[in-house]
Amino acid sequence: MKKTILLIVLALILNSTFIIHNSEAQWEQCDSIYDGIVFSLAISGNTIFAGTNDSGVYLSTNNGQNWTQSALNNKDVYCFAINGNNIFAGTNNGVWLSTNNGQTWIQTGLNHTINFSLAISGNNIFTGCYNNQGVLFSINNGQTWTHTSLNNKDVYSLAINENIIFAGTYYSGIYFSTNNGRTWTQTSLTNSVVRSLAISGNNIFAGTYNFSSPSGVYLSTNNGQTWTQTALNNQHVPSLVISGNNIFAGTGSGVFHSTNNGSTWLNKNQGFSVVPRVNSLLIANGYIFAGTEGYSVWRRSYSEIIGIKQISELVPSSYSLSQNYPNPFNPVSKIQYELPRAGVVRLAVYDVMGREIEMLVNERQAAGSYETVWDGTRFASGVYFYRLTAEGYRETRKMLLIR
Repeated sequence: MKKTILLIVLALILNSTFIIHNSEAQWEQCDSIYDGIVFSLAISGNTIFAGTNDSGVYLSTNNGQNWTQSALNNKDVYCFAINGNNIFAGTNNGVWLSTNNGQTWIQTGLNHTINFSLAISGNNIFTGCYNNQGVLFSINNGQTWTHTSLNNKDVYSLAINENIIFAGTYYSGIYFSTNNGRTWTQTSLTNSVVRSLAISGNNIFAGTYNFSSPSGVYLSTNNGQTWTQTALNNQHVPSLVISGNNIFAGTGSGVFHSTNNGSTWLNKNQGFSVVPRVNSLLIANGYIFAGTEGYSVWRRSYSEIIGIKQISELVPSSYSLSQNYPNPFNPVSKIQYELPRAGVVRLAVYDVMGREIEMLVNERQAAGSYETVWDGTRFASGVYFYRLTAEGYRETRKMLLIR
C-alpha cells in the first residue's frame, strides 16, 4: 500500500513539474504600449523599434520589458527599413528618418503619402504607398523621391531578392521589377491582397487576404512565375518572417510555424491570453516578438518555439553530441548536446552525399544541455548524418531513418 501511494505521489510531482516547464515555454506579454496596436517591428543594435497606431515609434533596449515613446509620437507607423545608422519609418504622413537610433526624427522629402512598406537595395530606398500612389524610390536617403512606373496601385508589401523587387498590391497580386522599378511585370498571382512578403533563397512567400477567394500563404520557387498555395490556406496573413528553415506567419488567428516550406504548419499560440491578430513579427536576441492588434507586443524564446529545449542550465565540463534516440527511428528522433560555454551553435542534418538537407539549430546559445527533434517525414528511408559545430568544436554522428 505504501509503495502504491509513493508511486502516485511521484507521478503527481513529475506531472506538476512538467506543467510548470510548459508554462514557461509560452508567449509572454511585454510592457504595454498605448492602445496596444503595433503595426511594425524592427531592430537596430540593441534597440527594438515598435511602430504603433497614432502614437508613433516606441523603443525598447531590454527586449521588450520596457518601452519608451520616441520623438516621433503622433503618427501611424506601418513599416521600418534600416540601413546602417539610417532608420526609416513609413507613416500615414510620409517617410521619416532617424540617424541617432530613434532619439530624433526628421521628415524626408516624402510628406504627403501613406506608406505601408519599405525596402532597401544598395543606395535605393523603395516605399509602397496607399491611394494608388504605387512604388516610389529615393537614391539620396529620402531627400527626394521619384515615382516608379508602378504608380496606380495600392502597394502593401515590398521585398527584394538580389536585383528583383517584388511588390504586393491590393487585389492585383504581385508585380516584380528587374531594373529598379523602371518597368514592372505582373506575376501569375493576381486578384489577391498581398499583405506580406518574405524571401529565403529561391523561395518567395506571400501572405494574402482575400474576401472572395482562399487566403493564406503562397509560395513561388521560380521568382514569381508560378505560385502554389501552402497548407496555411484559410488565414489573413499580415506578417511573415524567416530564419533558416523556420517560417513564421502572423495571422488573424495568432502565429503559425512551418519547417517544410509551408507543406505543414503548426499553431504556436500557447500562452496568449487572447489569441490576437499578429500584425508584425521580429526574430532578435534569442526571442521571437509579435506585434498585435490591441494587445501590444509579446515575446517567446526562439529556441523553444522551434523545438530546441534547454534541459539543464548546469554547465558541462566539455562539448558533447549524443547519439540520437530512438535510432533507428520513424519518423521523429531526439538529439541532445552539451555546451560548456556560450557561443554560436550550428546543428545540421546531411544526406549520404554530404548535402545539407535541414538546419536544426543556428543561433547563439548559453552554456548548458539542450535537446532538439528532427522530423524525417519528408525524407526517404536511409542513413543520415547530423553535425554539431560550436566555437571550434565539431562532431558528426550517424542515424538511420526507416519508413
